[in-house]
Amino acid sequence: MKFTRRTALTATAATAATAAIAGCGGSSGSSSDGGGDGNIELTVATFNEFGYEDLFTQYEEENPGVKITHKKAATADDARANLMTGLAAGSGLADVEGVEVGWWAELLQYSDVFEDLADPAVEGRWLDWKTEAATVDGKLIGYGTDIGPEAIAYRADLFEKAGLPTDRTEVAELLTGDWATYFDAGRQFVEATGIPWFDGAGGTYNGMVQQLTYPYEGEDGAPIPLAENADVKAIYDQLVEYKEISAGLTQWSEDWTAAFQNDGFATMLCPPWMMGPLSGNADGVEGWDIAGVFPGGGGNWGGSYLAVPSQGKNIEEAKKLAAWLTAPDQQIKAFEAVGAFPSQVEALEAEEVTSLTNPFFNDAPVGQIYSERATAIDVQPVMGPNFFVINTVVADAITRWDADGADPAGSWDQALSAYDELGLD
Repeated sequence: MKFTRRTALTATAATAATAAIAGCGGSSGSSSDGGGDGNIELTVATFNEFGYEDLFTQYEEENPGVKITHKKAATADDARANLMTGLAAGSGLADVEGVEVGWWAELLQYSDVFEDLADPAVEGRWLDWKTEAATVDGKLIGYGTDIGPEAIAYRADLFEKAGLPTDRTEVAELLTGDWATYFDAGRQFVEATGIPWFDGAGGTYNGMVQQLTYPYEGEDGAPIPLAENADVKAIYDQLVEYKEISAGLTQWSEDWTAAFQNDGFATMLCPPWMMGPLSGNADGVEGWDIAGVFPGGGGNWGGSYLAVPSQGKNIEEAKKLAAWLTAPDQQIKAFEAVGAFPSQVEALEAEEVTSLTNPFFNDAPVGQIYSERATAIDVQPVMGPNFFVINTVVADAITRWDADGADPAGSWDQALSAYDELGLD
């Protein structure tokens, strides 16, 4: 799926629909296949761009009697609302549903309403962390589609003004290390140019917190009281320590969009789907490049899955289609069609992927860079049902001082109060 702006860690409170799901129980659908006359109709629900249009035609040609209907939602939010409503009602869902990685926070606790997709034929197909994120109690409820391995986008022309390396390989060497390495290079840059180092603390926090295995909820699923969450507080404090090198911009805001045209900052975290918005916002601006490095190791932002609801009437055929769409050959075609970066091990090594370059980013070998960044990821954060509400409390605290100039210590105290008001403990 080609992203635009949708996987920012915005708040998504559990809805009344999800509460109703708890009462749905197990499978309410049939396991029978076909319509009894040899013809099979399958529906596939997606959002944004999965790159499946030509693949549906190919599948129908290779599987006579199968007719695929594509239900494409206008936005990811619309798709999520449709999914939750259908689950609550016990009917109305597509045979194959596209699921964004962030939705697992709500869906994993209702794994009994999805089919187990585990199959020896697909073992080892995906990166381990991609599969683990969709597995609950040994049950695989989603086949991986795309991923968002993180790299660093930077302005080579501004780096030159600061006396820093400009070649992407040398920049990667400069920034290899922990987050302090990245921020200290930023201080050197800001002292030389007076230009902010990164776009905003909120976007940077997003990349940092997703390197934690249990950011807000422990292994037992219980929320970690914010006042006792040493890992999150350490990230918060580190961003405060370097707040003078932030541009203080909130991602996707008008000011953030405009900053690409006026040398507003020199670096930003950049998964492959961010290349589109970045190059669009910076249209006509020369100097952007991408370095194959990410502070603290690897990181992932975004990505999706295909799941098969148990309420469907053509479950086995739906499983077969989902497996086919997420096979390496098909994911390479989806990547070529819309840039959805594949999560399949074999696809990541394919020449069609690794040979991709991007002219806007100084012909950076982005296929090779992101394939390598994908293998550097060793943590996919556990997003429990309270992930988004707690994340919003912390994100709001950061925005108050980064974008609005509030006192960081006072803003943290305000966050502690906001957390207590959630009544999660």
